[in-house]
Amino acid sequence: MSGTDGLLPGPGSAGGGHRSRDGILERLRGQLIVSCQAYPGEPLRDPLIMRQMSLAVLAGGAAGLRAQGLDDLRAIRAVTDVPLIGLWKDGTSGVYITPTVRHAREVAATGADIVAADATFRPRPGGERLEQTVAAVHQDDRLFMADVSSYEEGVRAAELGADLVGTTLSGHVGDAPHPEGPDLELVARLAAVLSVPVVAEGRIHTPAQARAALDAGAFAVVVGTAITHPTSLTRWFAEGMGRPAG
Repeated sequence: MSGTDGLLPGPGSAGGGHRSRDGILERLRGQLIVSCQAYPGEPLRDPLIMRQMSLAVLAGGAAGLRAQGLDDLRAIRAVTDVPLIGLWKDGTSGVYITPTVRHAREVAATGADIVAADATFRPRPGGERLEQTVAAVHQDDRLFMADVSSYEEGVRAAELGADLVGTTLSGHVGDAPHPEGPDLELVARLAAVLSVPVVAEGRIHTPAQARAALDAGAFAVVVGTAITHPTSLTRWFAEGMGRPAG
C-alpha cells in the first residue's frame, strides 16, 4: 500500500468487509478522537475496563479512539468498528511509542486502522529508521500516524509517507519548559504546509481548546487525560481547592 490507496481489512473480518483509507479519514474529519489509556499500576489498567471506557466515550460522541497495548486494542476492536489508532508503549524513556517495526506490525495485527509511532529525531532502538516502520505499516495495509514534537519532525514524517501527523509529543522532547496548554502554533504551522491531515493532540483540557485546535487547522482532535483519566481529573480539583494530592 502506498499510503494513498489500497484497502484496509475491516475489524473482525477474515478477508471480507474492507475499509478504504479515504473512508477512515473522512470519518475523522473535524471530529473528536478519545484516547483511552491507563498507566501501569493504576486501578483502571485492564483491557476490559478500557473496552468499557471506549464504549462510554463513543456514547458521548467520540468519532474515533486511540489506545495502547495489544490486549487493549484487541478488546476494543472486538466491540466497535470506529476508526482505531493503535500504539504500543514499550519502556518509559527515549523512543518508546511503537519503537520498532516489530511493535508496529503487532499493533497492525490487532485490527487497528491506524498505527501511531514516535516520529521524532531521537535514535530508534536497534538503529532502525522511521521509514522502515512506515513501510511496514503500509505493507500491512494500515495507515501510519507520526507522533512528533516539532515542525521539522512533522515535515520529515510527511515526506517519509506518514498518512497523518500528530502533535502528540510537543513539549515532551528536549529540555524546553513543559507548556501548560495545547501547541496550537505547531498545529497551525504544520497544517499550513502539509498535504496530509494534522491531528492536534496533547494538553487539550477543555472544549474551547479543542475548538481552537480545529480553528488552527487541525483535521481532528485527540483528547485523553481530560476525559479518560480520573486520577488526573481528581488531582486538578484537589489542588484547585488547596488540598494535597494523593
